Amino acid sequence: MATAERRGRLPREREEHFMRLPGAQVVSTRALLTARENIRAAIEAKAMICIYGQAGNGKSFAVNASLRELAPKLTRRIQFPARPSTRDLRHELFHALGLQGRPPSHAIEFDRMLRGALEEPHVLVCDEAQWLSKMCFEYLRYPWDDADSDLTIVFTGGNGCFEMLQSEPMLESRVYAWQEIDRMSLDEVLAVVPAFHPIWADADPELIDLCDQEAARGNFRAWAKITHHLTVGMKESGRGRVDEDLLRWAYSKLSHRAAA
Repeated sequence: MATAERRGRLPREREEHFMRLPGAQVVSTRALLTARENIRAAIEAKAMICIYGQAGNGKSFAVNASLRELAPKLTRRIQFPARPSTRDLRHELFHALGLQGRPPSHAIEFDRMLRGALEEPHVLVCDEAQWLSKMCFEYLRYPWDDADSDLTIVFTGGNGCFEMLQSEPMLESRVYAWQEIDRMSLDEVLAVVPAFHPIWADADPELIDLCDQEAARGNFRAWAKITHHLTVGMKESGRGRVDEDLLRWAYSKLSHRAAA
């Protein structure tokens, strides 16, 4: 759970790898490189962008890694586990922006305070944006439209995010760029997985190919899960390299339905 000091801030790199996998490295996938350029352009233009994709393909990781490089001090993140009200949104912004004192009790005072804070440069990441209602989108649009604001907004989300934002014409027309983060191709898997974790550095490329086709299927979170199981299996078995038996044991722990 985020502390009050970290609330709204970018997660540290070590906190983002699946189960804080020791030894995991940030790798420059095509999706991450594209996200970095899209976000760079959005910050320069003070624009809205949307980066979306299926769960586990690395959209949040790509956004956070890019912003740790491009705007670590300016970035604030908000996220909701379910559909929020505008009151929820106001309070989340209050805490994410690090405003002092108690949140105002009246909406008009609250909005005045938030508008004043957003006159300073900020990059606002709205994670899981598919949960936002039309009223919440409108609430975010107003400060972004304000000539006195200095605000970049990055919407990210999974299933339904693209459709939700596209369904709101007043918002859709303002989105500067759209990026869908898809599964990695096999060629990309073979290029980046050996750099992702030391156990893959000297692994047989045929084993990486086998694992991707039978289990991971280009999904980065699946690769992280398999790698975590392998590190445990190698430690317990005393093996120094990944072999086919150990690999099949590791990915047998994944959901067969999800991998099918």
